[in-house]
Amino acid sequence: MSNIEGRILAWLAEENWKVKAFSELDNGKGDDLYKLAYARAFNLLPENVTKAQRQIGKVMELGLGYGGGVAAFLTFALAYSLNLAELAEAALPNIPPGVKREAISWYQKSVETDKTYGLSEKVFVTCDSLKRMWRNAHPQTASFWYDIEDAVKQAIQSPEIPFKCRKLTVRRYKGWLRICLPSGCSLCYPSARIENGQVTYMGTNPYSRKWEQLKTYRGKITENICQAAARDVLAYSMPPIEKAGYEIVLTVYDEIINETPDTP
Repeated sequence: MSNIEGRILAWLAEENWKVKAFSELDNGKGDDLYKLAYARAFNLLPENVTKAQRQIGKVMELGLGYGGGVAAFLTFALAYSLNLAELAEAALPNIPPGVKREAISWYQKSVETDKTYGLSEKVFVTCDSLKRMWRNAHPQTASFWYDIEDAVKQAIQSPEIPFKCRKLTVRRYKGWLRICLPSGCSLCYPSARIENGQVTYMGTNPYSRKWEQLKTYRGKITENICQAAARDVLAYSMPPIEKAGYEIVLTVYDEIINETPDTP
């Protein structure tokens, strides 16, 4: 399922230009989405995007959908063997002056709080600028992060009252925070509450493996929702696949693995 999370996020956030772009791509008449990501951010025609610029668009597309910032570029640099110094050399000359000024201001504040992640000013400013440009090109997605967090907080504070957030409904009931997905299934958070303005819930700490109160935030909530909805799409497709004669052995993330006879 090609870019399933990107598709789900665009649909849930009602980023309609992107939903249309995915549809056109599937019909064989649309632009490559990584080229389009770069083109939308830099106000270019997709056909004029170079191979190197497409790679920048790929990192933006994969790393920024859940509210990621400069730190997201570090994560994807490791995953995709991306040289951030080379990224800065390629991207910085094309970044609009206004965006660059905002990024420089943020870098200076980050120096004061010791949150530059060991990056040079040039690399930090480039990554932060790309973040800002991606968000400017995806206004519905950026607002969705805040809207879903607001709905979650309202639901926690007002038990049994449903709160709508676009295609989702959020409700707290008997100790459980439930986010009702378009499929009718619910994403559940036990013992959800607000502590010092931040949403927390009971869960397994991924490092200590202990059951404890965990913090979450708008980007993580969005990621949880998109992955849950993507799982619904995967599960919905499984019965017709087996009915067609393809035995499902297992599923891995966004893939269905079938065992079929060898063919000549």
